[in-house]
Parts: sequence; structure tokens; C-alpha cells
Amino acid sequence: MIVDPPIAKKKKTSDSKGLLHLLSLVNDQEQMTKNQLTLVEKVLISKLKAGDQSAFSHIFSAYYKDLVLFAMRYTKDLSNAEEIVQDTFVRLWEDHETVNISHSLKSYLLKAIQNKFLDWYRHKKIRQTYYSYVMERALRFETDTDKYVLQSELQDQIDAVLSSLPEEISSPFRMNRYKGLKYSEIADLLGVSVRTIEVRIGKALHMLRICLRDYIS
Repeated sequence: MIVDPPIAKKKKTSDSKGLLHLLSLVNDQEQMTKNQLTLVEKVLISKLKAGDQSAFSHIFSAYYKDLVLFAMRYTKDLSNAEEIVQDTFVRLWEDHETVNISHSLKSYLLKAIQNKFLDWYRHKKIRQTYYSYVMERALRFETDTDKYVLQSELQDQIDAVLSSLPEEISSPFRMNRYKGLKYSEIADLLGVSVRTIEVRIGKALHMLRICLRDYIS
């Protein structure tokens, strides 16, 4: 399940104000067109509910252009406005048997555009937020991958340098750094003094610094 990332409170407030403003504009437009159904509209709606495609086509042709212009006031983009209006008409046809239109047809369609626009607006905001979230995660993952590759390359170089050193120098280094043994434990295992182990590990470190200067600079 994808969990949406947290959205800044300030941004939420800004988005809410924007939605309220858009809603007020749409509601004002709706109030201007809230008239009773005309006889022609009643006939068209009756035929539409009966599945008459010619009635649907007549409604589409009569209102499509005006509804696109209406939607553009809020989307500020023709293609998005057309998408909203087309989706609204698709839904109208899909629900034609149960559609309930009690006021003017234009009022009903404007309300439907309003609802579709709000859905589109919210979805757009969610998409933008999620896109930013995914991109941020992708960049972090890419950075972590780069670091992993460098660490892998570095380990390969360390192994190569240690393999080129005499066993008496590389062995104490491996025992200390890879197995976690203390200098005194290594000295006991190899039968030498602690000071000798210190010198040998020091030589190994010196060679590693020289050979790996491009990685650790």
C-alpha cells in the first residue's frame, strides 16, 4: 500500500482557500441558472432516461462548447477542460436510466462539471504531491546506489592491495579488521610480540593509504 507523504500545513491551507474560492465561483454560476425545467428539457430528459441516443447527442451538441469554456475558467487549460466535460457526459450516459434532474438542464450539467472538476483538482494535487515524494525517494535511492558501488569498488581495491602484500603483513591486518581480534590476541596466535603486530598492521595501513589515495582523498 502506498502511503502518501505528509503535506505541509501551510500548503494545505493554501489549497483549501483555492478550493473554496473555486467553489464559490461555481456556485454563483449555478445559482444564476437554477430555473425550472422547460418543456423541451423535460422531453429530452425523458428520452435520455429511456436510452434515446439522439436525445443524448442533442444535449451534448447544445451544451458541450459552453461547458468547456466554463471548465476552462478553473483549469486554465483546454485539454483538461475538455477531459472534464467529456467525462461528465460519459457519466451522464452511463447513468441515464437513473439520472435525476429537477432544475434546468444547464444547471444540472454545471453542477456535474463542478463535481468532476473538484475530483480532478484533488487528484491533481495528490498526484503532484506523490510525484514529488517519489522523485525525492528516487534521488535518495540513486545516491545510496552510487555510494554502494563506490564502497564495493573500494573493498575490491583493499583486497587487491592486501593480496599483493607479504602474508606476515596482510594476515595480522585481516585478523584485526575483519575478525575483530585484538593486537594481543593476534600476537599470541602468531607467536610474536604485540609491538611486532603493531608494526605489521602499520605497514599494511601505510600501503593502503598510498594505493587507495584516489578513494579516500
